[in-house]
Amino acid sequence: MSPFLRFSTINKSFGGIHALRDVSLEIEGGVIVGLVGENGAGKSTLMNVLGGVLEPDSGEIHIEGTSYAPQSPRDATRWGVAFIHQELNLFTNLTVAENLFIDGFPTLPGLPFVDRRRVRRETEDALHSVQLEIAPGTRVETLSPGQRQLIEIVKALRRDARLIVFDEPTTSLTSKETEKLFGIIRGLKAAGKTIIFISHILNDVEELADFIVVLRDGQVQGHGPIGEFPINRMISLMVGRDIRNLYPERSAHDPGPVLLSVEKVSQPGIVRDIDLVVRSGEIVGVFGLMGSGRTELARIIFGLDPQRSGQIRLKDRTLSPGQIRERIEAGMAFVTEERREEGLVMDLSVQSNLVLVTLRSFLTRFGGLTKPGLIAMESEKIVEQLRIKTAGAGTTPVKSLSGGNQQKTVIGKWLLSRPDILILDEPTRGVDVGAKYEVHAIVQKLAENGAGVLMISSELDELIGTADRIVVMSRGELTGEFPRDSYEKELILAAAFRQSVVMSEETGAGGAV
Repeated sequence: MSPFLRFSTINKSFGGIHALRDVSLEIEGGVIVGLVGENGAGKSTLMNVLGGVLEPDSGEIHIEGTSYAPQSPRDATRWGVAFIHQELNLFTNLTVAENLFIDGFPTLPGLPFVDRRRVRRETEDALHSVQLEIAPGTRVETLSPGQRQLIEIVKALRRDARLIVFDEPTTSLTSKETEKLFGIIRGLKAAGKTIIFISHILNDVEELADFIVVLRDGQVQGHGPIGEFPINRMISLMVGRDIRNLYPERSAHDPGPVLLSVEKVSQPGIVRDIDLVVRSGEIVGVFGLMGSGRTELARIIFGLDPQRSGQIRLKDRTLSPGQIRERIEAGMAFVTEERREEGLVMDLSVQSNLVLVTLRSFLTRFGGLTKPGLIAMESEKIVEQLRIKTAGAGTTPVKSLSGGNQQKTVIGKWLLSRPDILILDEPTRGVDVGAKYEVHAIVQKLAENGAGVLMISSELDELIGTADRIVVMSRGELTGEFPRDSYEKELILAAAFRQSVVMSEETGAGGAV
């Protein structure tokens, strides 16, 4: 019996760089396959070949024994191949029903008018199938990321998809939304659908997948039943070496003088009476659940969002609310959570993105002309320092890089400004385990050189592994503070949930009620 999906010696190159090398793989029907690999390993390229976005240089694909060579995403859809992308393809200004029927509304018999009753009925039935209880007329822009994810699944099911590819589906979801999504995916498997699940969160892969495929440098490094691939083996195959510790070792040290001081900062309905300091050489982690005010606090500190009261000081300088340029000139940097929308200009080259913040320093005295030689030299230093994988910093558009290399480019943009304070909001979201280690090594090196770091993460293990001190937020307030020698997950989580905790007599650590 033929496998449901077969890749046979698939090859694909871009400008001399081999993205896929002789990829051969068989996937049975009605299973969940976890596809893992570092950024740049070839996962996206292989899926783009499957989805008709790219044509392979050589090799063949078969679905249920029949040759499959899609020339466009529309061809893939006709074959029953659907994609649920990390960046969802929804029109947020339209309603749920309008998004579901965007490629063709049913009309009244014999009349050129939309059959709105049928649209409403079929939308309600479709939403019910994924346990999403919202009105068909709800605008997508009002929905949570988890609800939008389910709308994408409904779209795929309406097109009678047989193979559904989930690309980093849990990146922006809460734990409850993730749990619900996993239930839906298991239901799809039970209904006979074949699932390819791509994720950098290896615990999710381990929980959900039946089989594992590991890619590295465009080649299959291993594949088989999930029981043969514990997380340590996945990591080893992904990066080509053992990573004994997922985070660089952080040696004990005494922090220096206060660089950033936040005093009684408030913004009604957002944050209240925030007191916070970051010292030279210190990495301070900020933990909290979604909606806790973590990101909003970072944006207020950097001047992107308003503050009603309070004071923010950088070294000996009191910063004016909303003055972003003042902060940059004073030595503050901010790596935002949304790297594509706020951190990069996707159509520009890697080099152009790297000098966005510091462009003024590359201008001559005559007519504002730039110094291209100096720009190229300084950009190349950052590319080498951060190991950004690119065919050419001056010519390669940043949109063609993997997610991890895009994130390194955002960080590199700020490193060129030599910041005293670096604010990082979810710096490793959507980044593979190898690139994650490199990002943390970069941040640690910056701290060792005397900078202060304020790092926001929804992954508690990440903060425990990297931060010298963790502060916890809940509903816009600071509810706990924990020094490195007294990290206890239960206490930190209790502070995030605003639960009463018992103070430890040995450590003195604890959270607020």
